[in-house]
Amino acid sequence: MLKIRNLLKVYGNYHAVDGLDMDIEDGALYGFVGPNGAGKTTTIKIISGLLCPDGGTVEIDGMDALANPSQMKEKIGYVPDYFGVYDNLKVWEYMEFFASCYGMEGLNARRRSQTLLEQVGLEDKMDFFVDGLSRGMKQRLCLARALLHEPVLLILDEPAAGLDPRTRLEFRETVRELNKQGMTVLLSSHLLSDLAELCTDVGIIDSGKMLMAGGVEEIIEKIHISKPVIITVYRNMPAAMSVLKEHPLVRSISVKGQEIMVQFVGSERQESGLLTCLVEAGVQVKSFMREPGNLEAVFMQLTSHEKERVVLSYDRESDL
Repeated sequence: MLKIRNLLKVYGNYHAVDGLDMDIEDGALYGFVGPNGAGKTTTIKIISGLLCPDGGTVEIDGMDALANPSQMKEKIGYVPDYFGVYDNLKVWEYMEFFASCYGMEGLNARRRSQTLLEQVGLEDKMDFFVDGLSRGMKQRLCLARALLHEPVLLILDEPAAGLDPRTRLEFRETVRELNKQGMTVLLSSHLLSDLAELCTDVGIIDSGKMLMAGGVEEIIEKIHISKPVIITVYRNMPAAMSVLKEHPLVRSISVKGQEIMVQFVGSERQESGLLTCLVEAGVQVKSFMREPGNLEAVFMQLTSHEKERVVLSYDRESDL
């Protein structure tokens, strides 16, 4: 659906987007995350045809988007992080105005507008002035407007910013339903918990570069194996140390009293095997756990610009 290669946008000496690669499969609900200034909005504006890049390629549905900007815009529905000012338009006037921009007039425009307003739950607000709508209603109206021309790719830039929890949940369910109907969605958001629950795939960007991308479960699994295993030994510490030092998936061992912190690069199944080895060696294990990974942990680890020491409070550390 969307294929970006070596995308570049430079302002003076500042690289807002610096050799970015991105792939979004047809039918995906793709979460696009990164700290402020990472290049998310710049990338979205380039994809949407609002900004020209200084290098790289963008393909949408097999089309060279940069060489065919007019045709590209027909394939994209864009919901920005701001609404704009439409003081003197009623909801139905707003929808029909934008319908006319896509060549829809008369009964066809009214039917399409009414269908979309029903889809986003605004069918009873047809005669309300746009400026009098709540923030959440404006976001839903903006979403309906973005769907008028039946795009193949829907781009949402921080759509839940400023929404109360209930409205955010309702908006999220609307997006989920659109995706279930076959719509490919690119969703930029700082609400990592929402992305983890909603998205099929995620890309984490920082300093204009893609740091990690893939399925949500795949990325969380990667961070899971980077977290240490904490083992509390009740009896037979020498046997425990012997097993751990000989295990091929153990990268480092740190000890404090009866507690061992192990950098273990195996899967959950291999963790179970490590515990079995300890028990068979006569080690009495009081507790054995690894903190589960989540999208917030991935984000913080990848976008941190400081090298943190894994072991902070342990008395002695032995690297293998």
